[in-house]
Amino acid sequence: QVQLVESGGGLVQAGGSLRLSCAASGRIFRINTMGWYRQAPGKQRELVAEIPSGGITNYADSVKGRFTISRDVAKNTVYLQMNSLKPEDTAVYYCNLDHANWNGGRYIYWGQGTQVTVSS
Repeated sequence: QVQLVESGGGLVQAGGSLRLSCAASGRIFRINTMGWYRQAPGKQRELVAEIPSGGITNYADSVKGRFTISRDVAKNTVYLQMNSLKPEDTAVYYCNLDHANWNGGRYIYWGQGTQVTVSS
């Protein structure tokens, strides 16, 4: 079992910045990808950014140039630096971990979510 603990959400004015963190712990064998999704009221959950192990980062078009995803492999932690925030970035942000088990199985883990609110 793997646990994800998120932190860093909050209320910020438009144009401001926030940094989200997500630390993974537990029985970690191999992490394929870590990433961030978000869900605004009345909308579907959408990918914000992801960072595969040894791969190329991927961003939603709406956040390119403003958000940066990074990962501390030793700490099993992923970060999302969010700059130039806009009111439309308001959502609950969820950490995501694509995990490979020792027996070849694969499981997707989710964090509990952290609220990001951007005021205009």
